[in-house]
Amino acid sequence: MLPARANPADAGAFTPPMGALIWPGTADATTTVPTGPRPATGGPRPVVDGKFLAVGGRRLWVRGATYGTFAPGPDGEQFGPDWQVESDFEAMAASGINAVRTYTVPPHAVLDAALRHGLWVMVGLPWEQHVAFLEDRGRARSIEERVREGVRACAGHPAVLCFTVGNEIPAPIVRWHGGARVERFLERLCRAVKEEDPSSLVTYVNFPSTEYLRLPFVDLLCFNVYLERRADLRSYLARLQNLAGEKPLVMAEIGLDSRRNGLATQAETLEWQIEASFESGCAGAFLFAWTDEWHRGGAEIGDWDFGLTDRERRPKPALEAAGRAFAEVPFAVDGLWPRVSVLVCTHNGAATLGECLEGLGRLRYPDYEVIVVDDGSTDDSAAIARSHDVRLIRTENRGLSAARNTALEAATGELVAYIDDDARPDEDWLGYLALAMRGGDHAGVGGPNLPVPGDGLVAEAVANAPGGPVHVLLSDTVAEHLPGCNMAFRRDRLAAIGGFDAQ
Repeated sequence: MLPARANPADAGAFTPPMGALIWPGTADATTTVPTGPRPATGGPRPVVDGKFLAVGGRRLWVRGATYGTFAPGPDGEQFGPDWQVESDFEAMAASGINAVRTYTVPPHAVLDAALRHGLWVMVGLPWEQHVAFLEDRGRARSIEERVREGVRACAGHPAVLCFTVGNEIPAPIVRWHGGARVERFLERLCRAVKEEDPSSLVTYVNFPSTEYLRLPFVDLLCFNVYLERRADLRSYLARLQNLAGEKPLVMAEIGLDSRRNGLATQAETLEWQIEASFESGCAGAFLFAWTDEWHRGGAEIGDWDFGLTDRERRPKPALEAAGRAFAEVPFAVDGLWPRVSVLVCTHNGAATLGECLEGLGRLRYPDYEVIVVDDGSTDDSAAIARSHDVRLIRTENRGLSAARNTALEAATGELVAYIDDDARPDEDWLGYLALAMRGGDHAGVGGPNLPVPGDGLVAEAVANAPGGPVHVLLSDTVAEHLPGCNMAFRRDRLAAIGGFDAQ
């Protein structure tokens, strides 16, 4: 569940993510092209923002496609001629794609083309991971040096989204070396990336066979996942979010082969794969792949057709389907969503209440109200509440549970969502809560709160204390209790049991 952020720092206001560009090659001329932060010379670089990514204070939803590898050219590069790169990137941008993932280090011409077309680049740093690479210290040193060289070639380029220090080390290799040794080596490579480009983001692309690898040193968790049933994907995404913890989760590869499954099935599958990924709280997703043209080890792969376009770059139905799904990221907000009452209970919370209410005023949700119950405060809490578009209820000091019940009685929403006065919600907080309710017959849903980096030892201690999400989960989606700072209930069911125990 999407967390509210405790003890908030300022965040930028939401910018509606819609433009109106249409690529002539698409069939649906009504599909709008999402807009968002674009790479710019001298502009800010992507950073981690809680469970998501941001650029210059604006949310960056990664809507990506993988690119290559292609047949090596005369210069040894595996990206094809410059005119093809330019044409591909122009078509990607017009189709709602804002990021490309490469498997080899792109030359500056490719990065510059991405910059021109507003595309972020996940830069792959390849090395021989399909052999026992830790058996020879000289090989390990060589791998690190080549990783450093790849980073130096791209360091500081404004189009770089992040660097990947590996992709799917085979499970037998991990078992041969032992998980701990592989983890230490990946940490060594991540440290090398940071030394060469300190402000960059770095990750490793994992896959289900080695999901047990612990990678706390990466900035974001990335997985390649190919599941062809919606329920299976949703279940595994819930598991991956628990593995990711407080880090952003990005699907580094999702897709379907149209040769074996048909064009229509590919299109339908990609659409719900994208929807499921973002509805589960992912920060981004890359579709494998932009085109059916694909080479591996210098040889053309002719019996897989995972592309959004065919080998001649003619759009397949999957491209239009992906465009529709990307246009609604993270999820469609329409008139069918239940009304939500957001309930804030405060007692002498003036120091943080204003920031909490400012965040609530920026929620991206079509139908909600905010009710503040001032539980006998003697500070400026009431005055702060009156300065915002909220309903204020003042009572004598009776305690938190009584204040929550007072708020419940005043609520008019089908759902009631509680947030503490020292927390700031993500702009899509209510959307994720409502989605979780819509997806089952739960009486209540909730999630953790994330401390703001650098907020001090007390905040860090609270965040790492027992009782966090992993400690109370009975399964990947069911918990034995919910955190009070970030919980929502069906109003009628909470009222039916008398609300909270005020004794």
